[in-house]
Amino acid sequence: MAASGFDLTSLTEDQQLALQQYTSVTDQELDAALPLLQTCQWNAQIAITRFFDGDADTVDPAAEAARVAPPPPPPPAQAGRRAETLMDTIAPRSSRDRSRRGNGLEEAPRIVPTPESQMTQPMPFPFSLILLPFNLTYVVFQRILGTAGYLFPFLPRLLSRFWSGSGARPTRDTGRRPLSPNDTAARFMREFEEEYGVTHGTVPFHEGGYASAFDIAKRDLKYLLVLLLSPEHDDNASFVRETLLAPELLAFLKDPKNNILLWSGTVQDAEAFQVSTALSANKFPYACLIAHTPSVSSTAMSKIVTSAGPIAAQDLIQKLQAGIQSQSAELDRIRRQRQEQQASRSLRQEQESAYERSLAADREKARRRKEEEAEKEKVEREERQREESKAQRVRTLAQWRRWRAASIHPEPGTDVKDAVRISLRLPNGERAVRKFRPDAELEELYAFVECYDIMNDVNEGNDMTEKAPQEPEGYEHDYGFRLVSPMPREVYEVNSKGGTIRERVGKSGNLIVEMVGGEEEDEEEEDEV
Repeated sequence: MAASGFDLTSLTEDQQLALQQYTSVTDQELDAALPLLQTCQWNAQIAITRFFDGDADTVDPAAEAARVAPPPPPPPAQAGRRAETLMDTIAPRSSRDRSRRGNGLEEAPRIVPTPESQMTQPMPFPFSLILLPFNLTYVVFQRILGTAGYLFPFLPRLLSRFWSGSGARPTRDTGRRPLSPNDTAARFMREFEEEYGVTHGTVPFHEGGYASAFDIAKRDLKYLLVLLLSPEHDDNASFVRETLLAPELLAFLKDPKNNILLWSGTVQDAEAFQVSTALSANKFPYACLIAHTPSVSSTAMSKIVTSAGPIAAQDLIQKLQAGIQSQSAELDRIRRQRQEQQASRSLRQEQESAYERSLAADREKARRRKEEEAEKEKVEREERQREESKAQRVRTLAQWRRWRAASIHPEPGTDVKDAVRISLRLPNGERAVRKFRPDAELEELYAFVECYDIMNDVNEGNDMTEKAPQEPEGYEHDYGFRLVSPMPREVYEVNSKGGTIRERVGKSGNLIVEMVGGEEEDEEEEDEV
């Protein structure tokens, strides 16, 4: 859905990429995403952080001052970016923190682990070559101490207690290979299952990173239970076996009515270590229940319940139930609002779909009606062309018959001794007798039969023409009949052999006119003439 009053095609390629990245993570409408991205100078990371930190609706003091006061001279690009970041993150957080302290809630930030490649910069080759002996010595001592710790497991715990104490914050294991959030979660679950002898799926861990679980809990209005473990603490194994793997706690976590999403990790990994720092966890095992708190802001995620150190399964369940009950009313209200919004959105989409289907049906009807009209017009045009062609043929035939009747030689008189006498029985039963010159072609006999009625009219004085008819240009006449002698039967074709009447028929003959096709059409044409 395009933002109202804003043309997305006017955005640059980098701005469209930032918009796509922001909406894919936050699942926010474009009408609300565009102003925040414009405020953050189209920095997708800053906009995402402000959205999940609840700063999307916070008024930017610098922007408000710039709107009221005349704009100052533009600073350098790098300084401008730094000023925007500080003003948009630090200043609004102070007011937000005061609001949350007033409500007794503490912020639960969204943590995205920094890739290991960006945390450390490669050392120049000359320095790495100089430090190579020290690195080799460090690796050798690390392997020796690792072997000693494997043979004597109590030594690492004793040393950690000696140096940091049981309640002190553990350190991250820099020797563990850094992985992506999904791979880190898979490695944690595999090590957890191998160490405690449980099958996959016994504990409903989220198979992804903390940021992914955080976004799902915020989007679906679920309760995010963050569980941080530390293998350096003695209470870690007992907590897992007696509390986390307790049947009543597992049933409570798997119950869909509770809407709990469990994410866990070991502080030896970089992501879990950053999460523990952000949540201010200083005693392990550490559990924190995070939920959406509309009372703080429309996008706030806050810590509802925290538990540090060993705790019984029933006590942990009671604390989680109390936290869930404290936020259930507000979350139910938000769910109802979202359901109503979804219902209205679905109704609007159905109406738009019905409207589009109606438009498509109307367009289809219009298209069919246009095609039918075009087909009807085509048929009528072809019919008119056939009628005109037929009328033209009739007119041409009539003109040719008049011309041919006028060009037939007159019947020879009694002084012509070699005249050919022919007796013809016409198709209508009438008999015609006529004499022809001895050198007259057979075609003239055919022309006489074709123009017999016209020649009769001329002989009777009914010729209506005022001038001599002209031969039609480009017209070739085909005779629709043939002349046949009855006994013995012989057909005299006009177009096959040619010749004179005397050569073909003889000095005299009795012939029958037989129609060879198109008799009805010829009769109709003659009637029209």
